Amino acid sequence: MALLITDECINCDVCEPECPNDAIYMGTEIYEIDPNKCTECVGHFDEPQCVQICPVECIPFNPAWRETQEELMAKYHRLTDGKTDKKAE
Repeated sequence: MALLITDECINCDVCEPECPNDAIYMGTEIYEIDPNKCTECVGHFDEPQCVQICPVECIPFNPAWRETQEELMAKYHRLTDGKTDKKAE
């Protein structure tokens, strides 16, 4: 699954720079997550970084965008093909 930012978002700006896939962007009123770029940090980190840092806990899984770990890893490879691997050790 991709992640989703809910209406509880307070636009604190901490999640956007934490996203290794540049999936988080400012929407019309609150930050949003592009599900085509969100890998839940699979391939980069053990846990989604935006979820870890969000002070209001407004970033749940997006029930409309279900993906397996294998699909998330394949998306990671598509997004990072030819780029330096940022995977956390």
